[in-house]
Amino acid sequence: MGNTAFIALGSNIGDRYDYLSKAVERLVSHSKIQLVNTSSVYETDPVGYEEQDLFLNMVMEIQTDLSAFELLDFCLKVELELGRKREIMWGPRTVDLDILLYNQENIKSEKLMIPHPRMLERNFVMIPLSEIKPNITIPNTEKPLEVWIEELPNKEGVRVWKRKNGEDVFEPIGN
Repeated sequence: MGNTAFIALGSNIGDRYDYLSKAVERLVSHSKIQLVNTSSVYETDPVGYEEQDLFLNMVMEIQTDLSAFELLDFCLKVELELGRKREIMWGPRTVDLDILLYNQENIKSEKLMIPHPRMLERNFVMIPLSEIKPNITIPNTEKPLEVWIEELPNKEGVRVWKRKNGEDVFEPIGN
């Protein structure tokens, strides 16, 4: 599999952990997607539209033979299969799948932007990403990942919820 991609997953409706698990399972069930790594699961405060339940978020690293656009189409299909409805911008969702990075490519189209245009502003993406790939370089940036994270506000809004090793914990980041 020739391409590396990082996908952010989020859920804040129903059994949030089950939706994340099902999304990972469905993504890696594709014959052209292979799971490389996943972050721990983090419970996070909503961003943007704040009148909603807390989210569970994580990031996964995959290898794939899909193009970035084929991967996007498959992510959108998985969201629909898991009941995703787009009613309120940044509103509640069963599952949200965002391609953060695809190789070291820069893609700008009406349908897809990579790197994800808001990833550098979002603790709930950057903290799980740094857990699985602390030395990654974000295209078009000069700062290391840890500097981006240090500069982000509201890190207390991102708490480890379930460690990758399976332990349940509820602790704010930075403790």
